[in-house]
Amino acid sequence: MDRASALPPACAANADDRAVGLSPSGSDPAVSQPAVSQPAESPPAGSLRELLEQMLRTRRAQKLAYAVVLLEVAAVTGFAIAYRPFDLNIYLWGGRAVTEGLRLYLVQAHANWFTYPPFAAALFVPLAGLPAVIVVLAWELATVAAFAWACVLSVRLAGCRPSTPAVAAIVGAGLLLEPVYHTLFLGQVNVFLLALVLTDVGRVARGKRAGIGIGIAAAIKLTPAIFIVLLLLTRRTKDALIAAGTFAACAVIGYLVDPSASRLYWTRLFYDTSRVRVTYISNQSLDAAAARILGGVSHVGTWYLAVEFIVGMLGLSVAASLARRNDWLGAAAVTGTTGLLISPVSWTHHWVWIMPALIVLLRGGAASRAAAASGYVLFVLAPMWWTPHPGDNAQYGFHGLTTLTANCFMLAGLAFLAAMGWYAWRPRRRPYGGIGEAPASASASARRPGPSRTWAAPASDAAPSVHLPDPRRTWTAPASDAAPSARRPGPLRPLADPESPSLPAAADLKGPSRYDLSGWSPRRTLSIYRDRIVRDRRRADDGGNSLRALRGSQ
Repeated sequence: MDRASALPPACAANADDRAVGLSPSGSDPAVSQPAVSQPAESPPAGSLRELLEQMLRTRRAQKLAYAVVLLEVAAVTGFAIAYRPFDLNIYLWGGRAVTEGLRLYLVQAHANWFTYPPFAAALFVPLAGLPAVIVVLAWELATVAAFAWACVLSVRLAGCRPSTPAVAAIVGAGLLLEPVYHTLFLGQVNVFLLALVLTDVGRVARGKRAGIGIGIAAAIKLTPAIFIVLLLLTRRTKDALIAAGTFAACAVIGYLVDPSASRLYWTRLFYDTSRVRVTYISNQSLDAAAARILGGVSHVGTWYLAVEFIVGMLGLSVAASLARRNDWLGAAAVTGTTGLLISPVSWTHHWVWIMPALIVLLRGGAASRAAAASGYVLFVLAPMWWTPHPGDNAQYGFHGLTTLTANCFMLAGLAFLAAMGWYAWRPRRRPYGGIGEAPASASASARRPGPSRTWAAPASDAAPSVHLPDPRRTWTAPASDAAPSARRPGPLRPLADPESPSLPAAADLKGPSRYDLSGWSPRRTLSIYRDRIVRDRRRADDGGNSLRALRGSQ
């Protein structure tokens, strides 16, 4: 497959220019830019685009994708009208209790504690007074819309411009994932946090200022704060400061709404895990797995902090390595998975990061797509719910396959980190796309120029370093014994004209030195072209005089 065919639709418009060695502005890179080392590009998205096109190549497949999405939206609408999601009811209760002092954290709602920061409760103050059916319906449909936006962002970060049928197919398949439909069932905020973080990651990938979305997501639920660390590791210091500043501003808003509740939360409760049941089977973090295997939270010693630290550092290192290669989708998926693994509480509906992780796997080869298919089946079936829970003694200790099944999301997350670590750190012969500086070698033919590559000749005393464009667009000057009329003008013509009396003959300039522009000034160049114009006018005048003389003789 050539490079033009491997470009995503968003880049296909410039494929012809790149294939002939032109820059986006239409100029020839060989005469305008020197050969310099460039950072590696993100992986080509042609495989993902081809997969989507193959799946949706027929009109029937496209209609099926639309029908599945419409059916799912209709089911969500009916569910919102007939049912009151449990967690959404607690959020609305928090919106009513946040202005009543310590009641937000000292009184249970529906036999459960409110565990989010005061800022999260303050966001629900406007919704607390509206009719419940309107709030639930709007919340569920907004969740579906946020998930669709997150899917679009993920595909764009993978390097493709998704079509409407492709978005419908991805959303239809994604709504069947257990973390997504469990989020809809409970009325959770996880999909909104996913969309906020991916929006910022997309801006960072395009070189734009970001951080507000990550800061707001971290102020609602603390786990997304790990993306601030990713920004620091990738030297996006300003973006990290914006995210931290946004987080602090949201915390101040929560303090202004309820000062006493804010003091209690930030001094005693934000690190307290005793207000939730850590060993519940829905908790798929490393901490919960250790607690279930060892027989309870009290049996997990301080050594576990070292495990969390090692996993966190390894995951962030992999994410930073991917980000430095412009693979921001992989970096975001790895960072989100790392946050879920090291967080004390990661319910199954928190694992909405499986969606971008699956897209990361789908853009790879056959083995990667097989892993994506296996992961999709795993996260649709969610077999941990088939194991003993809760209150059954069989959920504690190690029971072979049953224990592995009970922690399947956590094991899948570790496997994903290991695969991405191998992918990021394995030795590579060349960066993505083959763009980079040509290595110095004794032979100039060791590396041939490609369609969109600027080739640097090996440096030597006899032949200075030059930059040659694509050979298909480069005119090579003929030998000295050739007739001057045999030369054809091209995009790169030597400034040394053999007929100019003020310049040395072309035969006196050997090899690549004919294209060496060192020592030339703009005034010198203008004088050369002025001499050419004067010479051409003299030729035209001589030709006209000869023609008139011929007619006069006749």
